[in-house]
Amino acid sequence: MQTKIKAILGFSMLMGAVSMISPALAETPAAQHDDAHHHAAAEENFEWPGIYTGFIPCADCIGVKTTLALNKNGSYILMTQFVGKSEREFVEKGKFAFNKTSNTIVLTPRNSTTANSQQYLIGENSLIQLDNSGNKVTGKLAERYILRNSDITSNPPSHSGHH
Repeated sequence: MQTKIKAILGFSMLMGAVSMISPALAETPAAQHDDAHHHAAAEENFEWPGIYTGFIPCADCIGVKTTLALNKNGSYILMTQFVGKSEREFVEKGKFAFNKTSNTIVLTPRNSTTANSQQYLIGENSLIQLDNSGNKVTGKLAERYILRNSDITSNPPSHSGHH
């Protein structure tokens, strides 16, 4: 029971942080000016702001519960939990960049001590985690490397037939 409460509390805190960070920082003139040129191409092809969730395979645990929040100002929050190994949630914050050539985003952690940044291939309402070389994971677990946009609803607009 306590684990469920911690999980709900952790997710609620993430949602609160994203809702506080995203609108406040995205509306500042400096953020709009700095990011307008950088993200113009991304906005044409990909609605990137949002929260992406998935359950990534893990070599020595059940799986990695992953939540990635991308903000309009180019910042991100990545929360991971190694299910079956630890109840601890790891939180990483940083900036992400859109690579128009490869149609990917690259995460750069704020406290980066490694040269390897995580990369994701942009899919339709999803992000596909790439390996350390920037290649798509293949094989029977390939589908498990997809983070889905949890902001997308499957309900069609109620008044779509009006002109």
